Amino acid sequence: MKPSVPLFALALVLACASAAFGAEGSVTAPGAKVEKLAGEFQFTEGPASDAEGNVLFTDQPNDRLMKWGVDGKLTTFMQPCGRSNGLCFDAQGNLWACADEKNELWCIDPKGKVAVVVKEYQGKLLNGPNDVWVRPDGGLYFTDPLYKRDYWKRGPMEQDCQAVYYLAPDRKKLVRVADDLKQPNGVIGTPDGKILYVADIAGRKTYAYDIQPDGTLAGKRLFCEMGSDGMTIDSEGSVYLTGKGVTVFDKTGKQIEQIPVGEGWTANVCFGGKDRQTLFITAGKGLYAIRMRVKGAGSQ
Repeated sequence: MKPSVPLFALALVLACASAAFGAEGSVTAPGAKVEKLAGEFQFTEGPASDAEGNVLFTDQPNDRLMKWGVDGKLTTFMQPCGRSNGLCFDAQGNLWACADEKNELWCIDPKGKVAVVVKEYQGKLLNGPNDVWVRPDGGLYFTDPLYKRDYWKRGPMEQDCQAVYYLAPDRKKLVRVADDLKQPNGVIGTPDGKILYVADIAGRKTYAYDIQPDGTLAGKRLFCEMGSDGMTIDSEGSVYLTGKGVTVFDKTGKQIEQIPVGEGWTANVCFGGKDRQTLFITAGKGLYAIRMRVKGAGSQ
């Protein structure tokens, strides 16, 4: 039987509403696709956005920090760079870098001057700082897994575990705040400084912790059944994990999206651009980006 005009109109309205809801529900902008911005690197890592929206990232095996400007131009920011891996900017515009060459944590000021802030824990060499997040008050967390490098000139592992560390804003004391993970890697916190997410890449899980006033962690809980290399958070509280493309989980730990990337391994992600509404992805030998519906956490 041929449907009446009102029923057909209603069906059309419902279809349009469904399509609109689907577009709003996605974290990516309607119709957006992953675009390769630059290539011919050896292995990209650690993207971080400065106050203007420029994105710094590492070409780790080639020992150089690269800059993708808001003007769309690629330049070399620093070479050599201590084989830097994970990066994070603080409120003063300093770039914190997990300098893997000598297992150190660096602070690089806006003019490019380097200060070695952390190089050991309790008199013993760190495994290799990997990823770092600076909380709003200037305290910071970094992961210290062990990935043996062919350029190291060192003996066996000196620490008794692969851990997560906290450094207070005064930079006076390094505190181990998590020591029960197999291989902590990606780390990111909420912009209010209350929750820290840590990916246990070897354990294939990501955990959430409540950040205490003194920087210690409490209330460890499973966030999702997936580990990650690098991580970021958007303005709606969704957490982005990497490895095979980019996998997005809402704040409850439910997977809501999968963003495919044309490389065998996706290492890290961050929001950048003038409006913080572009997701930058370091994957294999390339730098990629996709326009988003949402902005990065803390963006106005």
